[in-house]
Amino acid sequence: MTLTEQVYTELRQVFDPEIPVNIIDLGLVYDVKVDGTDCNITMTLTSQSCPEAKTIPDVMKRRVKTIEGIEECEIEIVWEPAWTPQLISEEGRQILGIEDD
Repeated sequence: MTLTEQVYTELRQVFDPEIPVNIIDLGLVYDVKVDGTDCNITMTLTSQSCPEAKTIPDVMKRRVKTIEGIEECEIEIVWEPAWTPQLISEEGRQILGIEDD
């Protein structure tokens, strides 16, 4: 498994406390780049007023830095493109009981 795959595996263990779906299946993570021992993640949140705006990135960093070979982890929160429920994976939609359009 590559370091990038390991990062995605760890990020699947991070949940928004208000939603019972991990941040990958919610569609919050837009990009993961691993360069040497550095990991850079581009993500969004469900809203700009998300009460977990500090907590989620902190948990992400802690989890990613447990991966052997990753020493640094930077999280960039972006608002474009905006998050929409259409970004939720099929598995996440099933958990939330959302039917496909």
